[in-house]
Amino acid sequence: MENHTIKFKVRLGLFIAGGLLIFIVAVFIIGRQKNLFVPVFKLTTTFYNVSGLQVGNNIRFSGINVGTVDNIKIINDSTVQVDMLIQQSVQKFIKADCEAAIGSAGLIGDRILIITQGSADAVLAKDGQQISSKEPVEPDAIMASLQVTANNAVIISDQLAGIMTQINSGHGTLGRFIKDSTIASNINQTIVNLKKSSKGLDENMNAAKDNFLLRGYYRRKEKAAEKIKSDSLEKKAEEQKNK
Repeated sequence: MENHTIKFKVRLGLFIAGGLLIFIVAVFIIGRQKNLFVPVFKLTTTFYNVSGLQVGNNIRFSGINVGTVDNIKIINDSTVQVDMLIQQSVQKFIKADCEAAIGSAGLIGDRILIITQGSADAVLAKDGQQISSKEPVEPDAIMASLQVTANNAVIISDQLAGIMTQINSGHGTLGRFIKDSTIASNINQTIVNLKKSSKGLDENMNAAKDNFLLRGYYRRKEKAAEKIKSDSLEKKAEEQKNK
């Protein structure tokens, strides 16, 4: 009977100790999330729509969690006030012209409050100060925009398909150009004629150079070109020498 009582007391003591340990760990975790064990300062901001933001959500600055949302309350039919608790250690980095924006921790993650960086010459934000905000983009608006884009893509795809069908059928200027062998033959002949004309023009230019009346003109032109080339080589040599 005495051994049974001792075992019962031991089990009871272990149960109580385990409960206390779990309670202490829970208090520590909750306190850490709520910044109960670190000095904090308070900032406020207002939104037209908080887009699912809740009390206790994280606050990030430069991608780092620096605080939590302390309170959310409706001021009027178009204004919602959000109170923030920020770690005092980062107060020296938060400027008065910083802005608060609502984002997500991931594609489908919880909502978070993001504080953007302010300008370098701005004064530091004070305890209890209100900072400006950026209204969040609603997921429904994004989906509506994507739907419009998808509908436009379908219309453009159908139009391109119709154009390609007409081209393959030989309709229209481009279709006739691709399908009609006569047009292709005429274009080839035109290219051949242009080549012959270019060759004839080169021959005429060479004949003009040998002409007595124009020989002096072309010689002066060649001398000027040689002089420019010579000056350029001398300038490069001088630059290399100076280096």
